[in-house]
Amino acid sequence: MTDLSFKSLLKKLVDTPEYFGAAELELALEHIFSPEGAVLPEQIGAFLTALHIHRIERRPEILAAAASLLRSRALTVAIEDWDKDFVVDIVGTGGDGHNTFNVSTTAAVVAAGAGARVVKHGSRASTSTSGSADLLQSLDCLFTPPSADTPVPIANIPFTFILAPHYHPSLALLAPVRRALPFRTLFNVLGPLINPARPRGMVLGVADPALGRPFAESLAAGGVQRALVVCGAEGLDEISCAGETQAWELEEDGQITERMLHPAMFGLAVHPLKEVAGGTSAENAATFQTLLRSGGSVPGELGAVLDFVLLNAAAVLVVAGVAGGYEEGVVLARESIASGRAWTALERFREEGHKARVL
Repeated sequence: MTDLSFKSLLKKLVDTPEYFGAAELELALEHIFSPEGAVLPEQIGAFLTALHIHRIERRPEILAAAASLLRSRALTVAIEDWDKDFVVDIVGTGGDGHNTFNVSTTAAVVAAGAGARVVKHGSRASTSTSGSADLLQSLDCLFTPPSADTPVPIANIPFTFILAPHYHPSLALLAPVRRALPFRTLFNVLGPLINPARPRGMVLGVADPALGRPFAESLAAGGVQRALVVCGAEGLDEISCAGETQAWELEEDGQITERMLHPAMFGLAVHPLKEVAGGTSAENAATFQTLLRSGGSVPGELGAVLDFVLLNAAAVLVVAGVAGGYEEGVVLARESIASGRAWTALERFREEGHKARVL
């Protein structure tokens, strides 16, 4: 693999994008990630730009192929009782520009307290003020870098968080080029598809409805059994508390059904997005603690945030098979908070992190 052999792939991508398929993408990525450094930074920039301009990065087979290759190059994890549990994740692609409260992380912890086994894959903020890792660090959670030689053991606790940059060293090679480009690339949206824990269930938010079906199809191709891909009417990569949300439901038989969700289907009120705006990671951590340590008596000014969390936690519980429907999911999520089990789920994860740091 050399810069010349990559050049022929790049020419095909630019001149005849309709014939640039999954096989060509895999070969191009093998060039880019080769230890010999076969590809010039200028060529990588041109490659990412051509994928973006021709909208090839939105094709399901391209997303699935790129995700498969990146998962194969990721550091491995050993999930205790993975074969016995139905591991789930809730994550968004980011880039929606709304800077809302860290709802997916909070919903993940609440769902874990209600009986789901959640292994969340995420990172620090790139387009918002507070990313999932930023929030958890503000809550005194630690992320120990894994060893490249030994599969990382993931204990059987209700909630675990995997810091994406620790497990995908290949992507570090692309960071300078991606930072130099004025648009989000294929690798900005791949994060939800490359969780090394290989979850069987997913609630995945996209900021562009055009990505809904492609992502649902890519999840199916990657081995996910049940999923809900969602896009709020405002271009929100969460289930919206402000009104309608487009959803693509992946069922275990591989069928994908498009439907519309609304807070009323969950038995919840509608709230404008301005009422669920996020702040700094420290401010969001304070809100998180107030919600989860409230014993169910949440201050009135956080009512909208609570409903926002309940919406998304309920969806996780339905996908996980813990709840039979969205209204039941809301009931279970409320009980998780009121009983303190959600906060306990967070504490157990925090304890595991501190224990690993000591060892």
